[in-house]
Amino acid sequence: MKLEGSLKKLLIVIIICWIILAIIFGFTDLEISKAFLNRESTWANIGKYYGEGPGYGIIAVSIGILIGSREDDLKKQRIALNVIFIIGLVFLIMAGVFGNLWFITFGGGISIVVLIFLLFTRDKDLKEYNTIATVIIWLAVLNPLIFVQITKIMCGRVRFNDLSPGYSNYTPWFLPPGPLSGIQGNTSFPSGHTAMGWMFLPLLIGVRNKEWKDPVRIIVTILIIGFGLFLGVSRIVTGDHFASDILFSTVAAAIATIWLYQKYYKEKA
Repeated sequence: MKLEGSLKKLLIVIIICWIILAIIFGFTDLEISKAFLNRESTWANIGKYYGEGPGYGIIAVSIGILIGSREDDLKKQRIALNVIFIIGLVFLIMAGVFGNLWFITFGGGISIVVLIFLLFTRDKDLKEYNTIATVIIWLAVLNPLIFVQITKIMCGRVRFNDLSPGYSNYTPWFLPPGPLSGIQGNTSFPSGHTAMGWMFLPLLIGVRNKEWKDPVRIIVTILIIGFGLFLGVSRIVTGDHFASDILFSTVAAAIATIWLYQKYYKEKA
């Protein structure tokens, strides 16, 4: 993969920041977690229990786009999205019946994000969004599904909340306990919530040609980066993850998005 100058510079900056922060967090993770811990924090618990919902929603919208864009008729294009929206509502109903919190997060995330997308793209041809939907699906596969889930098991890092009273079973990210610990349920490193929080990152591609001072670009950038940081920091505050867990999920999302942008946009330019 040949990167153009600006992308290469961005990638270099990301890698340098990654290395510096990885070294710092390698020796300060435990102290950071102890300093920021507040299990009763309202905003942090919102991130903990509902933060993955929007990520499920954007993935669901992307699936609906890829299915619908195979049709030429604009009304038929939206059949898949309408079905996905109904599925989201079904999960919400099931959440009320069974009192399942994950059903609320999953169903609510899907139904709300799909509904917003349908309202804002009523007269649009879904083929226009086919490429960005492809990038989002690939990001979901590469980061939350493959990188995060495999690394969690292979590293087996114990979460801050599960550490013994004297923190004797704490391990820095570069000295993980290993797969046996991961199989036993110790899956702190890296953060899955954070990976889902960065599922909106590819949408920055949509505003790449706007001026930096353009209000739309400013608002979109703040919302996307703000949400990713909110979800990541909330995991530290609730004691479910260390700072390095957040860092690695974030960098993986950034590098994957740059690679996918190069593959699906720059190579076709």
